Amino acid sequence: MTLDTRRLFDLVFLLVLAAWLRQALLWLRGAASVGAAYKAKALCSALFVSGLELDVEKADEVAAEAYRAMRLFPARVDRGAKTVTVSRRGFLPRAAVHRDGYGATLALGPLAPLPLASAPARRDAARPWPEGDAPAPEPPPALARVLDAAFDERGPKRRRTRAVVVARDGRLLAERCAPGLSAATPLNGWSMTKSLFGTLLGTLVGPGTLSLSARALLPQWSASGDPRARIALEDLLRMRSGLSFSEVYSDLGSDVNRMLFVEPDAAAFAASRPLAHPPGTHWQYASGTANILSLIARRALGDAAYAAWPRRALFDPIGMASAVFEPDSSGTFVASSFLFATARDWARLGLLMAQDGVWGGRRVLPEGWVEFLTTPTPQAPDGRYGALWWLKLSKELGGLGPAAARVPADAYHALGHEGQCLTVIPSKRLVVVRLGLSIDITAWDHAAFLADLLDALDR
Repeated sequence: MTLDTRRLFDLVFLLVLAAWLRQALLWLRGAASVGAAYKAKALCSALFVSGLELDVEKADEVAAEAYRAMRLFPARVDRGAKTVTVSRRGFLPRAAVHRDGYGATLALGPLAPLPLASAPARRDAARPWPEGDAPAPEPPPALARVLDAAFDERGPKRRRTRAVVVARDGRLLAERCAPGLSAATPLNGWSMTKSLFGTLLGTLVGPGTLSLSARALLPQWSASGDPRARIALEDLLRMRSGLSFSEVYSDLGSDVNRMLFVEPDAAAFAASRPLAHPPGTHWQYASGTANILSLIARRALGDAAYAAWPRRALFDPIGMASAVFEPDSSGTFVASSFLFATARDWARLGLLMAQDGVWGGRRVLPEGWVEFLTTPTPQAPDGRYGALWWLKLSKELGGLGPAAARVPADAYHALGHEGQCLTVIPSKRLVVVRLGLSIDITAWDHAAFLADLLDALDR
């Protein structure tokens, strides 16, 4: 190798190394930004929505297992202002702010003003669930043993079950909460929020405010020749919009992490993605579509009516008094991920579905909406998905294991990160809620839990 050739080789090597180092630094910066934002948001919600007493540096929510790296970023809590700020020596500070009635919001830009939140309708503490909040009855021994097993931590993975509610024939059959929590503790449903939002949208589709066949849904899709104008509202509900979206939580630079923890306007970011498939032809689970639907609802209602809509149209009519729907910095509810409610209130949502959208003799959802939500999407593999509701359990939750075959075929589910599960089994007149902090979601086998529960109820 000549001297000039060697110098050229060295120069190319240095350029490649510099480019690689630049990409590595950008990745580390992005990872630090997402990690700090996640920690700030999770702690703000845990402290000021759930009302948990926890060590902000050692709490499982932000420090256990896959979350250990977040220990590198200390948190500062201002209880008076209800804020949490996370950074490492001032590097990339990320803050979350709690606002009464709206929960925690990551301050990723100027916070959109929100109208004063209305107080939830009160429930009679002496009346039994679902009309009131009287204590649950003691479960029969066989059912009690199933609940004991749900909270048992002797396995190889930490399940961290936090709350279980079982209701049959519209009455509370059993309830259990982890130490330090109570029946009044609101917990995040994560992606169960999608299913709730799909249910809520029926209150706009029924009266004709929105139409399932409507297209050209957003101004950013209206430019001449933009193929996204062909996306129908039903395509978004059925996760077949065709929009490119990477739903990979282990990749800190993925679309879903950027949407939730980097972008001030989650829906606008999701809507900016290009098409990967023609609308209506390809099923792909994508959190971004739920936030696009939330923005569409906001545009249809106007800001003031939109802010009051979830409580007026759903929470108050069925008594979900604990429900807190958290918006992003732009003021749009994060319909993919951020709704807190007690296990009892998540069960109320399930009971509304089980009763075909009727509550106390009043029709809350339009006739046929529950059937629409739970009708298989043709493009979804193995009929596993309806319209923002799962029709089969995911493999991570035991959906491919032997116990899944023991779950009745008419069951449907709202499922979320860390093992949040709401299951409705119409043929058994059964509603089941399990909330937890299963950081490794495979630690919770929901299919096995349901199968054991059904066995206990049949005894």
